[in-house]
Amino acid sequence: MGNHIYTIGREFGSGGLEVGKRLAERLGVKLYDKELLQHAAKDSGFCEEIFENHDEKPTSSFLYSLVMDTYSVNGYQTASFLDMPLNHKVFLAQFETIKKIADRESCVIVGRCADYALADYPDSINIFIKANTEFRIRNISRRANLTENKARDMMNKNDKQRASYYNYYTSKKWGDSRSYDLCLDSGILGVDGCVEMILKFREVLNSK
Repeated sequence: MGNHIYTIGREFGSGGLEVGKRLAERLGVKLYDKELLQHAAKDSGFCEEIFENHDEKPTSSFLYSLVMDTYSVNGYQTASFLDMPLNHKVFLAQFETIKKIADRESCVIVGRCADYALADYPDSINIFIKANTEFRIRNISRRANLTENKARDMMNKNDKQRASYYNYYTSKKWGDSRSYDLCLDSGILGVDGCVEMILKFREVLNSK
């Protein structure tokens, strides 16, 4: 049996990151969120600021399907890689870092199309955390000390950005239940309830 990987997609304000943190604590494994950018920067030789500036942000044009078949872990110095626009390089470097981490250890990875990067990993469980609009607005308002109107604007902007990024770089649709193994409502289950559901799902898989 290989490493157990848990990827978490999330609506903004749903508490998906907190679910990831609690899950990692329960399992005794590492959580990769912003930390993933540091690893990708180290692996690729790009400065970390470049990854932060492109983090989960959509791009206008990407010939992804043309390069994925020829890109490899050691491809940072190939002509095809060097000729790519910067945002292409950033995504592919991050993609490879996700795979390296999954090969090395069991972990929880939040966002960044990790479910797509690990599509061929049989011990990966892909989760999406959602909640109703009112719950998320209250959560954002409290966390960021914003009015509900400003919290709504922030929610809509971030959801749109995440959806555009995910849909652009993958063959799937952000938030569509068919794109994930589990879709959980944190507004109903709560953070701990979501963690329990994920652990129960893993238990069922392991019993087969």
